[in-house]
Amino acid sequence: MKSFSIMIKPASSLCDMRCGYCFYCDVAASRKHASLGLMSFETATALIKNAFTEIIAGDHMTFAFQGGEPSLAGLNFFRFFVNEVKKYTPHGVTVDYAFQTNGVNIDDEWCDFFSKNNFLVGLSLDGDSSIHNQNRLDKSGKGTFNKVMETKRKFDKTGVKYNILSVLTGESARRAGRIWNFILNENIRHIQFIPCLGPIVSLREPLDDNSNSTHFPGTLKSAEVTNMSNTVRFPGTLTGKRFYRFYSDLFPLWKKEAKKGNMISIRLFEDLAALLLTNQRVTCGISGRCMPQIIVEADGSVYPCDFYVLDEYKTGDFTRDTIREVFEATVNSAFLVQKPQSLKYCENCNHKKWCMGGCKRMLDTVYGDPCGMRLFLDEHIDELLKIYSHAM
Repeated sequence: MKSFSIMIKPASSLCDMRCGYCFYCDVAASRKHASLGLMSFETATALIKNAFTEIIAGDHMTFAFQGGEPSLAGLNFFRFFVNEVKKYTPHGVTVDYAFQTNGVNIDDEWCDFFSKNNFLVGLSLDGDSSIHNQNRLDKSGKGTFNKVMETKRKFDKTGVKYNILSVLTGESARRAGRIWNFILNENIRHIQFIPCLGPIVSLREPLDDNSNSTHFPGTLKSAEVTNMSNTVRFPGTLTGKRFYRFYSDLFPLWKKEAKKGNMISIRLFEDLAALLLTNQRVTCGISGRCMPQIIVEADGSVYPCDFYVLDEYKTGDFTRDTIREVFEATVNSAFLVQKPQSLKYCENCNHKKWCMGGCKRMLDTVYGDPCGMRLFLDEHIDELLKIYSHAM
């Protein structure tokens, strides 16, 4: 049995929010064309046909939609996509869907669609209003907390399967207790904290930081996106020390609930347990190596990593290439075959044998000097694994 996952950006870098920390601003600003518009029905059909070449009974396919904001492609696009998948899926192949959204466009019709088609939705929510509204702003500069909470409650009411994704900034990392109380009060069962990254750094050389722009414009006006220049570092970028402080403060709160039988899913904890107890790498970069990813932009072009959807790393085109051709090109790409960076402070680390320096995109925010991951693991990993070994 083979499993494939394809991440699709049907609205490219377009977004109806102006989040202060959006990493895709650097990605979009560093390409010849910042926005590739909306994916056409023709491109979607070609992608689906080529994705199912050489897929046989017993195999599994996941189509994940991300952005920008994928809902801007319109509900009719996703209805068409799902119908085309039903048309071309080989007998005996299972298909899953995932959808990452900021939540501001989601109404009852979207909820009905997600429920009927068994979508797993990632909802971006950073914490209570005081935390969320610091950075997750609409086009007029207003906080979006109330609208996102309205969407969450729609999901709860209609039975939409969802996880919460929260961006962890240098500021919010100080407020683990407040965030944990929010998780408990809102009965959040699954949450992933995404480190707030600084500007994207090319594998060849850093980008020039001479722009006055501090955030991704997230606009539907292509002229504004096209004229974007490189951005400066977001002041709330996470550091290794703040990463450690957050998870070190969070862990005893999580452990207290876990020992009561209230096992709330924290993605990092689950990923560490899967890797160290069962040798499963379920997250790219956690063991210092990039896993082959297939990221598809709105025009069908393919890239090996969501953090590096840059012209120089294009590996194929799903409007003409088969799944085998795309996968082989990705595996053999210069991006993927590059050796992990050797870091001096890793030499005497007890976790080096499996961590290998971690994700190259997070060297400053998680694995920098001091390494937040190392500090957390030194202090809590034995107890974390003990809890999960009893839960399995």
